[in-house]
Amino acid sequence: MPNPVITIKGLSVSYGRKRVLTNIFMDIEPGHVYGILGPNGAGKSTLFKAILGLMEPNAGAILVKGKPIEEHRKEVVYVPQKSDVDWTFPATVFDIVLMGRYPHKKLLQRMNEHDKALARKALREVGMEQFENRQAGELSGGQQQRVFLARALCQEAEAFLLDEPFVGVDITTEEKIIHILKKLAAEGKTILVIHHDLSSVPEYFSRIALINQRLITFGDTAEVFTKENIANAYSGQLPILHQTGGWE
Repeated sequence: MPNPVITIKGLSVSYGRKRVLTNIFMDIEPGHVYGILGPNGAGKSTLFKAILGLMEPNAGAILVKGKPIEEHRKEVVYVPQKSDVDWTFPATVFDIVLMGRYPHKKLLQRMNEHDKALARKALREVGMEQFENRQAGELSGGQQQRVFLARALCQEAEAFLLDEPFVGVDITTEEKIIHILKKLAAEGKTILVIHHDLSSVPEYFSRIALINQRLITFGDTAEVFTKENIANAYSGQLPILHQTGGWE
């Protein structure tokens, strides 16, 4: 078995007196696209913030390659929800993608031709090379999501954390994104995706974590994505599932 890229040991996190995550244990290994699933308020985004070192846990620890995130920060990249981004900021598509190189730069160090070549390569991979001089605010929702994925690719990270990347995008963009994520996993990268559409889970994710403040189940999708586990995770919030096949 490969060594985990991200190790979560006994993680508990609170907002004030409200406990959001309790005693989470997970070993996140490379080579997989992980789906992070659960109802609203389950703690999915809090889990990402804890992994990124943006929230101090009440208990437990998170290690990246066996060490604190501060020692491997440039190897973990976060793709936020589109709604969390100020799209009025006056930057071109190319400028935004090039920002992915900042973690590799020292203070005030300029971008070089290698950095720019990586940015253009990333734009090609997401099919947005013809928009590199366009203002980001002029793009459609699906195009904006592709730009943020390109920025992540430009960082050349080992682990990718994506917060609901398929919300508000067209089907072409969704198919493009999942194709890229599966390709990255095949190359040995580690992919974590917060996701809400349960009908696409078996197709998109090789492994899943079902959480609702605690870890309901974690493992290979084919084994743990069952009606019983879904019901335990969503309890009274179980959504309508549009599925073509049955779950055991």
